[in-house]
Amino acid sequence: MMDISVVIPAYNEEESIHELAGWITKICTANNISFEIIFIDDGSSDSTWKRITAAASVNDCIKGFRFRRNYGKAAALHTGFGAASGNVVITMDADLQDSPDEIPGLLKMITDDGCDVVSGWKKKRYDPFIKRITSKFYNRSARIVSGIDLHDFNCGIKAYRCDVVKSIEVYGEMHRYIPMLAKEAGFSKIGEKIVRHNPRKYGVTKYGIDRFIKGYLDLLTISFITRFGKSPMHLFGFAGTLVFMAGFVMAGYLGISKMHFVAQGMKAPLVTDSPWFYIALTAMIIGSLFFLTGFLGELVSRNSSERNSYLIRDMVNA
Repeated sequence: MMDISVVIPAYNEEESIHELAGWITKICTANNISFEIIFIDDGSSDSTWKRITAAASVNDCIKGFRFRRNYGKAAALHTGFGAASGNVVITMDADLQDSPDEIPGLLKMITDDGCDVVSGWKKKRYDPFIKRITSKFYNRSARIVSGIDLHDFNCGIKAYRCDVVKSIEVYGEMHRYIPMLAKEAGFSKIGEKIVRHNPRKYGVTKYGIDRFIKGYLDLLTISFITRFGKSPMHLFGFAGTLVFMAGFVMAGYLGISKMHFVAQGMKAPLVTDSPWFYIALTAMIIGSLFFLTGFLGELVSRNSSERNSYLIRDMVNA
């Protein structure tokens, strides 16, 4: 089994393919690291695939996969993880902003320091001001929600123990939260390494401002999945109980008030004249809907093939 697999998603990065492949080869050869490079062409419309096939024709260590259309970085990483055969899997972007010089250090943190995951931290970034500011807010939110002390969740260069990437599923836009997925799967030793961030040499960025909106939505999604994916009733049942009981208490108060007026022989106001009646009714309906959502979530979960999918770390005499 080789030392590392370098997984590189590429979308319209024709200018950088040969340079990046040569750079990785040079670094790995100089450090006696056995390696393979896995390029995933994510539906490029330029000559990216032609450059990948040309590089693979002269270097047996290079593999390539080509999507029929642009599916996104998560899909590309998932394909690369499935094809990887190295003891350590390293990911990086194809735009040359991630430096292959970091490979030996990342490998050492996995093999010698015992980390399951090592995430890069672009402490000094060559990005526009607005991108740096929004990234800080985003990373701070991700640290609070995940409980993982990383400064740069979205850094493209990361290293993983092979069984980490074989044990998780990356889909949608979840590539930003692979450390969270790894932690949920039981790989809790997550390290961080300051890495060099190079100015973009070719082409233009493929991401717009919408990446930050999607990032926060995905953060909510992954937070819910990791905490309540196998027991949705724990969330919806609890919320439904609180809301339903609040409505029930308000309705009970209105009913007791009505009975008090009647017992005193006083003319009681109509219950339906009080705004609290409609608030109580709405709360009880919403609480019931929360319960129903929880029941439906449990039905889906119980019929999922992943419900009893657990990761076994070690076995003996089995």
